[in-house]
Amino acid sequence: MNVIDWGKIKVLILDVDGTLYNQSGLRKRMLYALLKYYLVRPAQFKDLLILYYFRSEREKKAGYCSNNLEAEQYQWCAAKVNVPLERIKKVVSKWMFEFPNPYLYACRYAEIYPFLQLLKGHQIKVAVYSDYSATEKLKALKIEADLVVASTDTQVNCLKPKPIALFHIMRLFDVDPTECLYIGDRDELDGRCAAQAKIRYLNINKYNSGSLYTVLANSLKEHYK
Repeated sequence: MNVIDWGKIKVLILDVDGTLYNQSGLRKRMLYALLKYYLVRPAQFKDLLILYYFRSEREKKAGYCSNNLEAEQYQWCAAKVNVPLERIKKVVSKWMFEFPNPYLYACRYAEIYPFLQLLKGHQIKVAVYSDYSATEKLKALKIEADLVVASTDTQVNCLKPKPIALFHIMRLFDVDPTECLYIGDRDELDGRCAAQAKIRYLNINKYNSGSLYTVLANSLKEHYK
């Protein structure tokens, strides 16, 4: 980490799922909750197909751009399960955007909090970029960012690994790629996204349980001691 020129870094960009918290721990809780809920409601089993296709169709369309990604993501799912859009939105909202939030803090990478405080002390801005809306997740994680961006935002409308959101972030902060550092958990999405924007990228999975943040914090301290 001593090759990071902290004197030049002005913006840290963070992915969310798998980067700010342990995603495998959350998935176990989710699986248990889904089974518990739907085993006694077999008539609603189609909801599980909704969740499956909503995620899988998005994954298939990595790098996709449009004029209204927010609306189209539900239409992709509807074409697979033949369910009204309103029901799809309700199921997705409940299980993907609401239910997980109370469990996020328990799955957090605790090492990130002192690192974020250090960044704030050195006037390094923090931007969060996720393919999904992340505002409520950040509240649950008790993480404050200077900017929160989602692929479905009207200013972006592109899924990773297209780097449109990264260019948007750099434009808002008036910085160039050499002044940014991007942390994610998927090389095929976050890594490629960063590479196309010519931003340095670190994969948290190459470190143990969020220890990357401790390594970065020590590097930052060493630079400014």
